[in-house]
Amino acid sequence: MRKITLLFAFIAFGLTSCSSDDVGPQGPQGPPGEPGVNIVGQTFEFEDVDFEWFADSNFYATVITIPAEIEVLESDAILVYRREVIDGTETWSMIPQNFFLSDGRIIQYVFNHTASDIELLIDGNFDLSTLDGAYTQNQFFRFIVVPSDFAVDTNIDLSDHDAVMQALEL
Repeated sequence: MRKITLLFAFIAFGLTSCSSDDVGPQGPQGPPGEPGVNIVGQTFEFEDVDFEWFADSNFYATVITIPAEIEVLESDAILVYRREVIDGTETWSMIPQNFFLSDGRIIQYVFNHTASDIELLIDGNFDLSTLDGAYTQNQFFRFIVVPSDFAVDTNIDLSDHDAVMQALEL
């Protein structure tokens, strides 16, 4: 037992007796790495969005002009989320979003965009002139501009609002 203790003491002393002054010469420089990607996402919001009724086409629409300080390239993706407050809790749903109303009626929020604006639409399978104003007036939307490199190079679940915001560090 005494020999084992002496052996451990010797090993411990040997391992701790090295000083930082015993540093060897620096090794050769490694090869340069691949250039990194600087992905900067942007977000903006519009509240009190009102849709306009187009009777000849039976849909509601509104156009959101992208603020001048937000840079959007033609290749970038834009994600749209609609806010809804349920029992006092703010929730965000990604568009397109369907609502199944009474009697089998269905509406869907959809959108399309350019580098300068976003068109939001409400489409449905019935005469939308009877649609409740709760779906067409005072709506709140969040828009996230996703650089195309980000959209292609990651495995982020784009339908998960929080995951996208976190990945883009917004």
